[in-house]
Amino acid sequence: MEEKKGLLPKKEEEPWRVLEFYSGIGGMRYSLMKAGVNAKVVEAFDINDKANDVYEYNFGHRPYQGNIETLTAADLDNYGAHTWLLSPPCQPYTRQGLQKQSGDARAFSFLKILELIPHTKQPPNMLFVENVVGFETSDTRAKMIEILASSEYITQEFILSPLQFGVPYSRPRYFCLAKRKPLSFHHEVCNNKLLWSPSPLFEHNENNVTDGWDQPPVNWDTLIHSCEPVERFLEFKSSSNRVTGGTGTDVSADCSGALENIDERNLNTMSQYIVPLSLIERWESAMDIVYPDSKRCCCFTKSYYRYVKGTGSLLATIQPNIKGKESSLKKQGLRYFTPREFPEAISLRQCYALLGNSLSVAVVAPLLRYLFSQQS
Repeated sequence: MEEKKGLLPKKEEEPWRVLEFYSGIGGMRYSLMKAGVNAKVVEAFDINDKANDVYEYNFGHRPYQGNIETLTAADLDNYGAHTWLLSPPCQPYTRQGLQKQSGDARAFSFLKILELIPHTKQPPNMLFVENVVGFETSDTRAKMIEILASSEYITQEFILSPLQFGVPYSRPRYFCLAKRKPLSFHHEVCNNKLLWSPSPLFEHNENNVTDGWDQPPVNWDTLIHSCEPVERFLEFKSSSNRVTGGTGTDVSADCSGALENIDERNLNTMSQYIVPLSLIERWESAMDIVYPDSKRCCCFTKSYYRYVKGTGSLLATIQPNIKGKESSLKKQGLRYFTPREFPEAISLRQCYALLGNSLSVAVVAPLLRYLFSQQS
């Protein structure tokens, strides 16, 4: 009979040791920082060279760039990590893709990592998985839940959008939070359920648990009214040459660590962000336009800046008397939203491509805070 494996020990004052798989440009790591979790990323893994350039630029650490399918259980044990954060490729599960799910080669590495869990001498105490909506009905998800359950994990799954956190950005995503017994969640009534509400992340009174948490919103757009306007998140150069938010507050004020000292890339001109008139003439009907006072914004994809239709919203810098396409878009000063915190060697197209595969810190940070919180 196999010996039962206990939890990886951790002294109260010690940071949680974390492995960050599919680290990209560092969204998970930054979310940990925003969540205020006492954690240390002991290693990150990503095969994308450009993403690793950005990660290193922001955090001073270059992720492991080898094929993670070659990792062994012994390799993972050597890190002594309490928590694994995973954001595997979403292409096998997207509506636009072939939906080959676990049969897609891009799903193999994730399944390999999961299959190593029972073979590690010290499985992680917690896991966090992020992916596209559609993953929740996939056979990959079914295999993940099967492996986690057989390895003594309890799970809580969520589908959440930044709109539910006051951010004017429509991007629902799937999340799975897993804790290994005897660890537990604050809301045990939510164990092994798929939830569509962020309420468990903020509501600590068990008596206030409602049945509506496991029901999808009838219409995501109804959440727009509670969102901050787009201008709250816009950035520009102030007289002190610092990047500031739309409220005039320094956007680095609530950041910590490596991001605090990063200067915005020195752009000689804003002209590269202006939408050409020729593009407006050809694709006006396909453009999604938002204004500084708008409370919604379409999901940005990795094809933003390369294509117009379905890749993300454009910002009108000149607000007409009548918003929208009833007024000439040529006179509304259309521009692309601007990326930042990228090294100068990364081209603008590469910046947008990397951002299109990123995650929303506004959503992930509260989820991580909830995951790492200990049941009293």
